[in-house]
Amino acid sequence: MKTNNDTRSQPCDVSRRQFIGTSLSMAAVGAQAAALPAAVHAAGDDVLKIGLIGCGGRGTGAAQQALRADDNVKLVAMGDAFEDRLKLSLRSLSAQEDVAGKIDVPPEQQFVGFDAYQKVLASDVDVVLLTTPPHFRPMHLKAAIEAGKHVFAEKPVAVDAPGVHSVLQSCAEAKRKNLSVVSGLCIRYDGGFRETVKRLHDGAIGEIHTLIANDYRGSIWVKPRKEDWTDMHWQMRNWYYFTWLSGDFNVEQHVHYLDVCAWVMGEYPVKAIGMGGRQARTDAKFGNIFDHHSVAYEFKNGTRFFSNCRQQSGCKNNMSAYALGSKGRAEVSERHLEITNETTWRFDEKVKNMYQVEHDELFAGIRAGTPLNNGEYMAHSTMLAIMGRMATYTGQEITWEQAMSSTQDLSPAEYAWGDAPEVNIARPGITKFV
Repeated sequence: MKTNNDTRSQPCDVSRRQFIGTSLSMAAVGAQAAALPAAVHAAGDDVLKIGLIGCGGRGTGAAQQALRADDNVKLVAMGDAFEDRLKLSLRSLSAQEDVAGKIDVPPEQQFVGFDAYQKVLASDVDVVLLTTPPHFRPMHLKAAIEAGKHVFAEKPVAVDAPGVHSVLQSCAEAKRKNLSVVSGLCIRYDGGFRETVKRLHDGAIGEIHTLIANDYRGSIWVKPRKEDWTDMHWQMRNWYYFTWLSGDFNVEQHVHYLDVCAWVMGEYPVKAIGMGGRQARTDAKFGNIFDHHSVAYEFKNGTRFFSNCRQQSGCKNNMSAYALGSKGRAEVSERHLEITNETTWRFDEKVKNMYQVEHDELFAGIRAGTPLNNGEYMAHSTMLAIMGRMATYTGQEITWEQAMSSTQDLSPAEYAWGDAPEVNIARPGITKFV
């Protein structure tokens, strides 16, 4: 999905310390651009140059939306861990008639390997799209802000608490530098959701006492292992199934509706307890993530928030969120936006695609010199999902303070095409909170 070339001669093999340390040197890259206000591109005649970091399906879609968001933009650099993913993405984008003329990515601007992000950032781009597996988001975001780039960051933005803290620091620095950080939590850019949540904030259902978020869906892709793949090749190709890369699916995908419920409440829970495991995805090809999670969160005022997600084939699918209050109830879902109190209000207007809107507003903010910064909620909603995983993996009650103070760092010892992190499956009641 978000990666490139299996050739072992291309990517560089670096230790984690070297990998993170190199991002510090990126502060010098684009330092001149970083010193300028974002309004330097306010004039519509200035070309905004885009770099794509992570060329999988979501990255390709984000690039397409970015190219449609502004009349005077150009995709000029691409980077990914695997060359085949980069080439496929470039072919796909070039086949779209409405954006093909905005693509100028010659071979020397196509970068492959774990260090591809550094090369994209050094290639004189103005805006970067960060769409790699979630594990890489904190270090890529840090390097991008240090290099003075505006950022679109796909969700989630971390897989562990140290990553969340890194993201919060980077987003604070982005504010100081007047740089954009727009989140891939796209539901917050949907016109119908915005209107519905506004009404809830205005008291449409009174005081909210219960929230429910469901994400029931079937199984997804698996990439069969090839003979010449090392453990790191295999895990990177199947990044979704390894907690260190994806955060587990309750973090990687369910974060959307967890974020919706936090948005509705305007705050984050103080504790969580839950259960989860592997009933259907028991084969080794499914790495070490669970196939179901059920978490009961609690807010400081006693409001309860029940989160359930499942990825098992042959079962009924349902993705939705509900809010129950002292004066009524609401469904806040992509399929249905409805508030019921004395009467029933339903949002049924046609609105612009939320994936496009987030890029429209990103580029409009850059042009106007008023960059958006979604940093706090994208980091905290990611932490909300990680906190739930901590509860289901350990079987213990986890407080927000504990979760934020966790020292567990899921990073590998080094970023190289050889060994990969050991595949340990969590066992509730045995796995310890770190």
